[in-house]
Amino acid sequence: MNTIKLLSIVIPSYNSQDYLRHCLDTLVLGGQDVEVIVVDDGSADSTAEIAREYCSLFPGIVRLEQKENGGHGSAVNRGLEVAAGTYFKVVDSDDWLDISDYMSVLTLLRSIGSVDLLVTNYVYEYSYNGKHKVMRYSNVFPQGKVISWDSMHRFRFDQLMLMHSMFYRTELLRQCGLKLPKHTFYVDNLVAYLPLPYVKSLVYLDCSPYHYLIGRPGQSVNTQVMIKRIDQQIKVTRMMIEAYDVFNDIQCVNLRRYMLLYLSRMVAITLTHIYIAEDKGLCRKADELWDFIRRKDEMLYAELRRSFVNSGISLARKISPRIIAHGLNLIKHIYKFS
Repeated sequence: MNTIKLLSIVIPSYNSQDYLRHCLDTLVLGGQDVEVIVVDDGSADSTAEIAREYCSLFPGIVRLEQKENGGHGSAVNRGLEVAAGTYFKVVDSDDWLDISDYMSVLTLLRSIGSVDLLVTNYVYEYSYNGKHKVMRYSNVFPQGKVISWDSMHRFRFDQLMLMHSMFYRTELLRQCGLKLPKHTFYVDNLVAYLPLPYVKSLVYLDCSPYHYLIGRPGQSVNTQVMIKRIDQQIKVTRMMIEAYDVFNDIQCVNLRRYMLLYLSRMVAITLTHIYIAEDKGLCRKADELWDFIRRKDEMLYAELRRSFVNSGISLARKISPRIIAHGLNLIKHIYKFS
């Protein structure tokens, strides 16, 4: 039987031999309060061998789970199934945690009692120029105070809570039935969105433990890669829309407003990458997505249509897809996400 840990950190790993060591070197410093679960998702390189090496070096801290290839989501699912920690965190194998801020997180989790969600800042690390950008939430949440969604302030245009910024209570994820689809990219949005209505208590710590490496060739947020994988982006967007009747299921006004913001952003990202491809077949997918939303919920359809960013995309499309492409570059400059 697994010993109960304070924090389970799951590392979905597929052919991660080039960067897994760096990730593990930061995570094992959490000591015996932490379990680091490397989920080898059918790798063909030395990912499993590296994980076994760390299992030997750090017994009781690092463990290896091996499975057939099923994609990032299925690796997270496996990690959640076996996790023995009170809290749960996903760290991608090419990312890492800042040591000092990691220790601050563990100190808070030891002292806080029980909370459904811990929110922290995170850092974009740009592989192509060595620069970084910290994404903060100090304007949204009070620091170090356990609150409900009622005490949350408005998010800015350049903010969303992403998987990188979230530490969930493990049992909450199990209670909400979180199950990510196999062989699907962009499922981190499901982790960041689907559990939210189950969260009754949360706390914000104004530190930046998670460092998110971005800008690698072939990375899933690369524009051309996103166009190529647009069906998967649509799939995740539809799953988020189908999950809740936002206007009737979500009673907290602040949480409802935030969830609508997230959905609007997901639709906007999907439409932008469809339209800049200038492909009539893909454009039909945009029309199908809007038809799906309208059939699902007329009120939601109207809300998303008139949102600032989606109404702007609609106007720009009538003029020229190139305007949308320029808009995407502007958004990337604002968000600093690639």
